[in-house]
Amino acid sequence: MMPQPTGRLVRKDDGVYLVLDRMFKAPIEEVWTFFSRSPRLAEWLGEYKGTGSTGAVKFRMTVDGDDNDWQDVSVMECSAPHRLHADVGGADASHRMFVHLREASGHTTVTVGRRLRSLVEEADSGPRWDYYLDRLVAVHDHKPLPEWSSYSPAMTEHYRTLCRELDRDLRSEHTAARSGTAG
Repeated sequence: MMPQPTGRLVRKDDGVYLVLDRMFKAPIEEVWTFFSRSPRLAEWLGEYKGTGSTGAVKFRMTVDGDDNDWQDVSVMECSAPHRLHADVGGADASHRMFVHLREASGHTTVTVGRRLRSLVEEADSGPRWDYYLDRLVAVHDHKPLPEWSSYSPAMTEHYRTLCRELDRDLRSEHTAARSGTAG
């Protein structure tokens, strides 16, 4: 069965976020290690060095097998094992990210959000994040890793449509606000 796109766009005070959820039959502390321990993070996404408690670390994507450059990470909030908010990348190309974990009835829900700098230019990040989080589920559950080819281009149009629709709505709201009418 082909994976299905799971992301949604959420408007927040500081922009539009691509938001995705995954559920694990595991305690929150166990799932948190996949975000807070570099060896666990490296199993599905990338590696980091530094100490998060200082607010600054370096991160490098390893999921695609390339030797990517280390990126600066500014940790803005880390409330283990529930919340992590960070800016990833250099000042001109940084991405605001968040990870929220909630546990109930022996299950932990992970919600990951990535702020989009441009709806039009960044629609393609949706399939990537579905892929990354499905890799996390596979690693956690000791299953085979998914194939990237199942995500792109198959999911791309879904995310582009979401972005186009929200962009149209935002433009309509902006036009209505400028003309003094309610949308």
